[in-house]
Amino acid sequence: MLPTTLRISLGIALLFYFILILLFLKNKAIQLKYTLLWLLAGIAMAVLLIFPEVLTWFIHLVGIESNMNGLFIFCIAFLMMITMSLTSIVSKQTDKIRNLVQNQAILEKRIRDLENKQWSDNNEDKCD
Repeated sequence: MLPTTLRISLGIALLFYFILILLFLKNKAIQLKYTLLWLLAGIAMAVLLIFPEVLTWFIHLVGIESNMNGLFIFCIAFLMMITMSLTSIVSKQTDKIRNLVQNQAILEKRIRDLENKQWSDNNEDKCD
């Protein structure tokens, strides 16, 4: 069981966490689809803060002996899930950026070719 002062401190920290997430969303510093990931993490933290027995029960169900080891394992697993999610997002963005750069290069080449053609047509007209 968590001491009361620790629960209150964690509750206040969790409240600031939610406020920070919502401020990021309001200022458009983070998109809604990414905000949902962080809100889900906050809800999980709130459930564990309100019902700490759930973590203890689940740790023993999985077969982990120490509560601290179980907490660290679940924290590391959660961080790995967030990292994998963000890596997926970065990979998609990288592909989009590569496609945009290639399309821009193609368009710039077309413009240069058209300008060169127009310049050569103008020079031929002047020579006639």
